Amino acid sequence: MIDDIELALKNWFSNVDRTIIAGIGNPIRGDDYAGLKIAECLQGKVSNNVCVIECETVPESYLLDIENFHPTHVLLVDAAVLGIPPGKTRLVDVSAIAWFSAFSSHVLPLRVFCEYIIKMTGAKVALLLIEPKNMEFGGPLSPEVKTAVDKLTGILMDLLS
Repeated sequence: MIDDIELALKNWFSNVDRTIIAGIGNPIRGDDYAGLKIAECLQGKVSNNVCVIECETVPESYLLDIENFHPTHVLLVDAAVLGIPPGKTRLVDVSAIAWFSAFSSHVLPLRVFCEYIIKMTGAKVALLLIEPKNMEFGGPLSPEVKTAVDKLTGILMDLLS
């Protein structure tokens, strides 16, 4: 049975040609590591038309790499406080992310980052967001977020291999 996030990703990736998967997060802040962990797990396990970037907390440092890859789709994977149960995920369109800027730990607000990518590449851009449970320094991924990371990694591998 296909669940909501799998169906949403399958639909979002329709007509995909070249994809960027950008994992965002801090590897030493518990569940903030989720997006980065997914990118690490995808390295070397997807097709040549997929570029996986481990951005950590500075995705803006990879703007030129993203632009030079000429993607049709750019998926940013990150932890975000959405007010939903820990480990739950949402695929969010760029037009709906204005409010994320206030909660972002990134130097450049994600909305500005996404708008730049769209302007420079014409790519379809979305955020795959995972609700964190624990963002403490030195903490591991919570069980709920680890389950989500494993599930999302599997879905993305199936869609992008």
